Amino acid sequence: MPPSLSLIIAVYNKPEILSFVLVACARQSIKNFEVLVADDGSAPGVQQVIDQYRRTAGIPLTHIFHDDQGWRKNTILNSAIRASGSDYLVFIDGDCIPSRCFMEDHWREREEHTVLLGRRVETSKRWSASLTVEAIASGNFERLDWGVCMDGLRGDALRIEDGIRMPGALLRKILLRNVRGMLGSNFSVAKSDLVAINGFDEAYDGPGCGEDSDVQYRLSLTGVRGKSIRNIAIQFHVNHPLTRGSDACWERFERVKRTGQPRCRMGLEHLDGPDTTAKGSEVLTSL
Repeated sequence: MPPSLSLIIAVYNKPEILSFVLVACARQSIKNFEVLVADDGSAPGVQQVIDQYRRTAGIPLTHIFHDDQGWRKNTILNSAIRASGSDYLVFIDGDCIPSRCFMEDHWREREEHTVLLGRRVETSKRWSASLTVEAIASGNFERLDWGVCMDGLRGDALRIEDGIRMPGALLRKILLRNVRGMLGSNFSVAKSDLVAINGFDEAYDGPGCGEDSDVQYRLSLTGVRGKSIRNIAIQFHVNHPLTRGSDACWERFERVKRTGQPRCRMGLEHLDGPDTTAKGSEVLTSL
């Protein structure tokens, strides 16, 4: 049977963290999904981890790879979309560990012409350093124990409250647990909706907005609405130094918004014609 949904994991090196993510995938509460590791040119250690867990994960696991030529995350994500075998896609980053019901929550909450907007717990250095494969496999990493709470009170961890699972939509609504913006590390959408905007814009050459804000904006132009899944589809972001967004990418996003064009020119297909969102080009249309 083909998978009902595809989990696409964006990866660049950090094989030890990817091993935690793949163990978390193997313990998901549903099993009718495939995993595609979208690898933006990692060293061989990532391939070794994938080979190891392909034999034991119990779920289809595919490695999508291209050579390292700088930040080309959007390019490898498009390659993963093409290789996916289902009609519904879930996206995470390779340093974000999904909770047991992560895939189930994305599957149950999906709606037509809707992008699901999740969040993540920003863990502390202490918590991240204490991670083990055994803690992931047993589910102990999901427990918000006293140490985690103290990390939050000291400011060493952020958004601990997003690690509390609230399956009831009414409770989340009462507590105003909604979000509006997309995180590239936790969202899902129908493949057909991504195809309608030509996938991820490969003209972005750095982090910050091209893998999430740009996508959400283009989807909105085609009538796709955002739906918050805060406090479900929980994930834990492994602590590391903050990655600064690219100023050039934010400038490009501002130009994209002025054109009002839902389809990017360099995406799943590379379309003919001038790129009116290129720096210094004349904007031909407006919102």
